[in-house]
Amino acid sequence: MKKTDTALSQYLFHQGTNFHAYTYLGCHESREGEQYHVTFRTWAPNAASVSVVGDPFGWEEGFPLSRATDRGVWEGVYVCPASLVGTRYKFRITAADGRILLRGDPYAFSSEGGAGGASFVTKESDYTFRDGEWMEHRRRTVCEKEGEFLSAPLHIYEMHALSFLRHEDGSPYSYRELADFLVPYLKRMGYTHVELLPLAEHPFEGSWGYQIGAYYAPHSHLGSSDDLRYFVDTLHRAGIGVLMDWVPAHFPKDEWGLYEFDGKPLYEYQGYDRMESRGWGTRYFDLGREEVQCFLVSNALYWLREFHLDGLRVDAVAAMLYRDYDRAEGEWTPNSYGGRENLEAISFFHKLNAAVSQEFPDALMIAEESTAFPAVTTPASEGGLGFSLKWNMGFANDFFSYLGRDPIFRRYHHTALTFPMMYAYSERYVLPISHDEVVYGKRSLFSKIAGNRDAKFSTFRAAMTFIMTFPGKKMTFMGTEFGQENEWNHMAAVEFSLLDDPRHRDLLEFTAALNRFYLTTPALWERDFSPEGFSWIDVDNADRNLVAYRRRDARGGEIIVVISFSGSDLYDYRLSLVEEGVYDTVFFSGEWSEGYEKEFRTQRDEGGVYLMMRVPACSAVLLRRREDGVCFTVRGEA
Repeated sequence: MKKTDTALSQYLFHQGTNFHAYTYLGCHESREGEQYHVTFRTWAPNAASVSVVGDPFGWEEGFPLSRATDRGVWEGVYVCPASLVGTRYKFRITAADGRILLRGDPYAFSSEGGAGGASFVTKESDYTFRDGEWMEHRRRTVCEKEGEFLSAPLHIYEMHALSFLRHEDGSPYSYRELADFLVPYLKRMGYTHVELLPLAEHPFEGSWGYQIGAYYAPHSHLGSSDDLRYFVDTLHRAGIGVLMDWVPAHFPKDEWGLYEFDGKPLYEYQGYDRMESRGWGTRYFDLGREEVQCFLVSNALYWLREFHLDGLRVDAVAAMLYRDYDRAEGEWTPNSYGGRENLEAISFFHKLNAAVSQEFPDALMIAEESTAFPAVTTPASEGGLGFSLKWNMGFANDFFSYLGRDPIFRRYHHTALTFPMMYAYSERYVLPISHDEVVYGKRSLFSKIAGNRDAKFSTFRAAMTFIMTFPGKKMTFMGTEFGQENEWNHMAAVEFSLLDDPRHRDLLEFTAALNRFYLTTPALWERDFSPEGFSWIDVDNADRNLVAYRRRDARGGEIIVVISFSGSDLYDYRLSLVEEGVYDTVFFSGEWSEGYEKEFRTQRDEGGVYLMMRVPACSAVLLRRREDGVCFTVRGEA
C-alpha cells in the first residue's frame, strides 16, 4: 500500500481529499530492527478518550491513544517484540457523556463480523497479480474510442457468492473454490463479467451484503483478502471481468460498527430529517462531511486498487439523490434552493467519479438509479453525475410485467416492448435481470411468464433473445440462465439439480448459444449508445404481439430481428426490407420443424422490398443478408 506523509495525510483527510485514507487511518504494523511498531489511528472528534483493547492489551483499559488533530484523529504507536498480526482489537471510546463504547476499526482490512465485530491486525499483502493481459484488454475496450463508449460486448453474470454453491454441510464455497468452478462455467456460457453482491463484511446475512459493518474487510466466511485476490486474478487470466456491488448510501446500527461511532452521530447525518432510513432501518452517510467523503471515496478506490476489480455497481443511488426519499410530506426539509435534491450527494458523486476516472479511466461505475434524475451517465464536466452506466430498471419492470400477461392481453401493453426506445439514448443503459426482480414474491423470470410449461419455455427463449438484441449492455442473475423456477433464496444454493431435466438443460444450452452469438456479432453491441445502431422495421404490430428491428455495427453490418410474443404461429408475416437478396436465418429461438424455412428470398411490389415468412408462436428469428454466397450456421440445425 502507498505510504504517505503523516502531516499531509492529516490535512487532506480533514479537507476531504485524502483518497488513500486507509493507509493513514486504521492499524498498520511495521518492523523496526528487532521490534514491531503498530500504529493505530481512528477518527472520533466527540470522544473524551480513546484506547485500543484486544488480545495483546486486554479488553478493559487497553493501550491509550492521544489526539493527533484538533478535528478528532486519535493515534498511538504500540512497540512490541513480536508481530501482532492475527490478533483481535477494538477501539474503546469514552463518549462525552461517559458511556464506554467498543467499536471495530472502520478501516480494518479483516474483521470477525457477526455480533462481536472485532478487527484483526493484518500484514500488507504480498500477492502478485498475473492479469496484465486482461488489464491491457480492459484499457483497450472500455475507454472511449472514435466517439463510442464501451463499443464491446458486455454481459454480466450477477451472483451472490455466499449462496451460489454450497457444501453438504451448508457452508458456502470459498473464493478459491468459486474461482475454480466459475472459470469453465462462465467461459462455456459466454458471459463477459461476473458481478458479485457486496463482499465487505456484514453482520446480517439476510441483508445480502447491503448492510455493511466493515467496509475495508472482505467477507471472512469466503476466505482471506489474498483468497479474494486469487479469485479476481484467476477470472482475469481466463478473460472474465469482475465487478462488485458497493454501498455508499447507508450502514446498519450494529453496536460495533459506524453507528454513532464516538457517542454521537458522526458518519451519519446529524439532523433527524435525514439521519435514518425508514425502510431499511439503517443510517444514511453524511455525504457533506469531508472525512466521510474520504472514507467512502478511499473505499471505492481501495477495492479497485487492491483487488483489481473492474468496476463497482453503486447501490441505492436514488436514496442518496433525494432528500424526500422514503419520506412522507412534512418529514423532510428542502435544500437551500427549495428543491428535493440532495446537493451534497450530487457533489459527492462528482468527487467520487472524478477520482475513479482519474486513476482508473477504464473502470466501470454503474448506477442503480430508479428515477428519471437527468444525466446520470453524462460526465461531470458536462453537468452530469459521471457514471459509466445506469441500470434500466423501468425497462425490466415493464417487460417482466408484459411477460406475465396472457398473449391475448399483451396487445394492450405493447408499449412495454417499444417505449424503451423513446429514452434509450438519454443514458448509457444496462438491461438488468437482477436479484431484486426474483425475490419477495416477484418470482423467478421463468415463473413470471404466463401460460403452461410449453409456453414458459418458448417465451423464455424469445424474451432472452429480445433482451440480448435490444440496445444496452446486459446482466443476468444466477440461475436465470437455465430457468430456475423458485425464487432466489440467500440461504440455499442455485438449483443446478434442475439440469437433470432435459428441458432445463436445453435452456442452458440455448442461453450459451445466444450468448456466443451475441459475443461474435458486433451489430448487437458495438453501437449500443448510438441511434445509428438501431431502427424499427415493425413497431406498432400490437395485435400480433410482434416487433421487428435492425441492429447495425460501425461498418454497416446488419442483423434483422423479428420477435413474436403471440400465442399462435404467424404464417403470413410480411417483413419490409430495404435491400434485395437472400436472407439467412442466423439464430432461431425455437426448434426446427416442418414447414419452417431457413432462408428467404426477397420480393418486390408497389410497397417496396419484402419477404414473406412464418413466425412461430413466442419465438425470435434473426436474419442476415447473404453476401458472396455465404450461408451461416444456425442454432437448432441438424
